[in-house]
Amino acid sequence: MATTHTLETDGAQIAYDVHGELPTADGTPPLMMIGQPMDASGFTALASHFPERTVVTYDPRGMSRSTRSDGLVTNDPEVQAGDIHAVIEAVGGPVDLFASSGGAVSALALVTAYPEDVRTLVAHEPPLVGVLPDAEAARRATTTFQEVYATRGWGAGMAAFMAMSNWQGPFTDEYFAQSVPDPAQFGLPTQDDGSRDDPLLSDRSEAITTYRPDVAALQAAPTRIVLAHGTESAEVMMARGAQAVAALLGQESVEFPSHHGGFSAEDAQWPGQAGAFAVRLREVLTSGA
Repeated sequence: MATTHTLETDGAQIAYDVHGELPTADGTPPLMMIGQPMDASGFTALASHFPERTVVTYDPRGMSRSTRSDGLVTNDPEVQAGDIHAVIEAVGGPVDLFASSGGAVSALALVTAYPEDVRTLVAHEPPLVGVLPDAEAARRATTTFQEVYATRGWGAGMAAFMAMSNWQGPFTDEYFAQSVPDPAQFGLPTQDDGSRDDPLLSDRSEAITTYRPDVAALQAAPTRIVLAHGTESAEVMMARGAQAVAALLGQESVEFPSHHGGFSAEDAQWPGQAGAFAVRLREVLTSGA
């Protein structure tokens, strides 16, 4: 059974859910799951596979149930780190933390600013453009789908994003020579609804993709940091980000089942392998593999 709570942070009211009891009966840290741009609902399937753990999820500021009063629409990993820290304090941290996509970037900022908050961090496919060997081309690729969104709307922008996020390996001249895919081929709307506020397709999350990890601070933190990528997505930009950060930390990124959203339910719109993913996550958390 989950209970929902709210807390005030600097410029936001944050909603979070606790699946299980606090404090935990055996003293095991809560297992927190975060994403960006993804709210707590994105972790429903994965959380269900951890009945033995108290699981904490949250909605980032400005998403779903979490509101903001700072007058901004941008998503900054260092600001979000402060929100996550507040949730961890509220649940009696430290926590073990599974963080995916932009959430993994915020998690790296969290460990940098609050190194005592997290016992083990599993950072899954952080979309960090600047750490890639082809950083300049990767930045151009992200700018391209943002421009498509700005000029043609959500369906076309999402189709362009999907083409970028599924590209295998470094971004080459071959990638940039492609035409923008037809959104209809992905089952996406072809009409422009006029909105331009999508946090994934606009420049609102640029602070996430351009974030530079503080390698010295991460190495000095007591947190055990594990970078992770999917077996099916190993050559795409986000997974290459995990591998690049791992290399900066003197590690290798570990493999998880499936793809960038591999923790999703097997019957989700974009099916994942939540069961197998949970097995691997439990293994990493408990055995250090």
